[in-house]
Amino acid sequence: MTDYGHDLLFGSFVTPSSARPAEVVDLAVASERAGLDLVTFQDHPYQPALLDAQSLLAFVAARTTRVRLAANVTNLPLRPPAVLARTAATLDLLSGGRFELGIGAGGFREAVVAMGGRGLAPGASVDALAEAIGLIRELWNTEERGGVHRDGTYYSAHGAKRGPRPAHDIGVWVGAYGPRMLALTGRLATGWLPSYDYLKEGAASLPAMNARIDDAAREAGRDPREIRRFLNIMKPERATVDFLTELAVEHGISGFVVGGDDEGAIRRLGEEVAPAVRRAHASGRAGG
Repeated sequence: MTDYGHDLLFGSFVTPSSARPAEVVDLAVASERAGLDLVTFQDHPYQPALLDAQSLLAFVAARTTRVRLAANVTNLPLRPPAVLARTAATLDLLSGGRFELGIGAGGFREAVVAMGGRGLAPGASVDALAEAIGLIRELWNTEERGGVHRDGTYYSAHGAKRGPRPAHDIGVWVGAYGPRMLALTGRLATGWLPSYDYLKEGAASLPAMNARIDDAAREAGRDPREIRRFLNIMKPERATVDFLTELAVEHGISGFVVGGDDEGAIRRLGEEVAPAVRRAHASGRAGG
């Protein structure tokens, strides 16, 4: 049994189809009505079949009142971190503290380059992400006086003005799989946001990946419990009560983001599956 001490969160992963924009927003609103905690959208700015994630998040924030919102995950190479810091803080202020920053090093290098971004090699992209997270947090920190000065290999600031301050401590949730990205998550992130289908050995991959995050957190002087463990479940039929309960009790997963663009499936997740998993999880904690 693995327990990082977090209550369970349940969310939707809605496809931001540019061919059906009204339906996308309706599914986000339906997620809130169903009692879900989180609505997320993929961020692929080079894909015209998809709506721009940041614009969509702002629109959905205006149509909802309670649910948290995040990109799953933000494509850093096409979102300059200093500007992303302003965007995130603005969305958080406008939504009343409901925005969270899902972020990744960026895949699909050729597509990024085609849009004018830098096509970094995998190792360099990890270093760039670490620099970006540091810069974003510096710009959010309005308790310090003076501008932000950071000389990075990939991202720098020379007197950039701080603020605005977000409405709450925005979570930084990293999509990570490889050893260096998992270590970065342990050092710098407040959440880990991978997808089940990308785990080489399914749930059997989780103990070693969790351990990598935990070890890096301890080496950085952090408590591993500071890092919430999410999991994207892209096939909604996989999101059964038994499976999600096993992930929660055995592997410490406390955030489940389920794909599928079906309002009925969203209602079942929020109204039937989530309450049952919460009861089973509470029972497992008590028994564990």
